[in-house]
Amino acid sequence: MAAGLIDFLPANIAQIIRGLDNYLAEELIEIRLRVNQPLQIITHYHDYFLNKNGQRVEKPEDGYIVSEKDLERAFLILTRNSLYAIERQLVEGFITIPGGHRVGFTGQAIMENGELKTIKNINSLNYRLTREMIGIAEGVIDKIYDSENDYIYNTLIISPPICGKTTLLRDLIRLISQGVPEIGLRGRKIAVVDERSEIAGAYNGIAQNRIGNRTDLLDNCPKARGMLILIRSMSPEVLAVDEIGREEDVRALEEAINAGVSLLATVHGRDIDSVKRRPSIRHLIDSNLFQRYIILSRKKGIGTIEGVKDNQGKEVV
Repeated sequence: MAAGLIDFLPANIAQIIRGLDNYLAEELIEIRLRVNQPLQIITHYHDYFLNKNGQRVEKPEDGYIVSEKDLERAFLILTRNSLYAIERQLVEGFITIPGGHRVGFTGQAIMENGELKTIKNINSLNYRLTREMIGIAEGVIDKIYDSENDYIYNTLIISPPICGKTTLLRDLIRLISQGVPEIGLRGRKIAVVDERSEIAGAYNGIAQNRIGNRTDLLDNCPKARGMLILIRSMSPEVLAVDEIGREEDVRALEEAINAGVSLLATVHGRDIDSVKRRPSIRHLIDSNLFQRYIILSRKKGIGTIEGVKDNQGKEVV
């Protein structure tokens, strides 16, 4: 079980999760609590409902049924009885806990002047585990580095949800920050905008994941604004962001390019063609802003690298 996560579950549900066999515990990705629904876990390959003994059950009605009281207890633990202290995270729909794990939630949206003010009457919690995979980027780092010109190519990681894009991005950040002497890559100053606290898994602003010795982290900040802050204040050689897509993201990325900064970014999609259906991303691709594309899937497990392509769509070998 991932360190620290168990302490943020209600005691009875924590006991159920402790009852998982070692295989399931190692494969665990998400723990789902929904009011009046069976306790569910998600692993790398399957999802299961659990009974009160932590055993898998075939029929949902045989599982442990999560109560309103369970959700109330869980949310009090997560907020440490202080909703005010995590006001922005409530609007974003997630809370980050020690270890870099993230807990998403749904409930009743409260609007004010057309804007989401907060979410109350929580009806669902998703405990999403952060698992570092040190070394996962070693097979692609040489494909995004121009050793002749000592240059990191502007790189876009394309991946469907839960296919390892953030995990790969994190390890690329670590490698670039530390340097890879075997391929002649010296360590670079790298700045990270971590809008949803997923890359560094920061808790109280301090990275819980290994992101390298030359890495500057701006946590819990909107991407577009954060990129401009870091360009102007931290003189990065490389800038990394997760899940681009909005028009303001595109403008900030273009400013970074004009400032001579190399880019690492991720986006949801199956391949280059699917990503190009989004107008803002299409502009970036058509303008050849990115020189490398890493395509991920889950065909052979999370983080399966389908290929690395250049800006002409050719496979990089």
